[in-house]
Amino acid sequence: MVGGNAIRGTRIGAGPVGESERGESAPRVMVSYYCANGHEATPSFAMDAEIPDEWECQHCGLPAGKDSENPPEARRTEPYKSHLAYVKERRSDEDGEAILAEALERLRARRGA
Repeated sequence: MVGGNAIRGTRIGAGPVGESERGESAPRVMVSYYCANGHEATPSFAMDAEIPDEWECQHCGLPAGKDSENPPEARRTEPYKSHLAYVKERRSDEDGEAILAEALERLRARRGA
C-alpha cells in the first residue's frame, strides 16, 4: 500500500459505486431545443414525462423551441418604471398642479397659524 491510504479517491460516507448497487436508471429521451441566437440545448427527460414546447437556453437565457428553423421570439421585457412614472400615468399635469397648489396652500396656512 503506497502512502498508507487505502480509500484514496473516494469520500468518507460514499455509497457503493455502480448501477447494480443503485438500481437501473429510468429510460430517458433527449430533446433538442433551439433559440433565436442559434444555440442548441438538449436536456433529457424521462420517457413518461410531459415534454415542454419551450425550454430556456442555457447560453443566453432566451426561450428555445423544438423547431430549429423557427425558434420562438424573445419575450418583451417592460422597462423599469419609477413611482413618478406610475403617478403620471394616473394623473394629468393639470391635476398635479392643482394638488401641488392645494398642498402648498395648506402648508402656508399651517405656518401662518
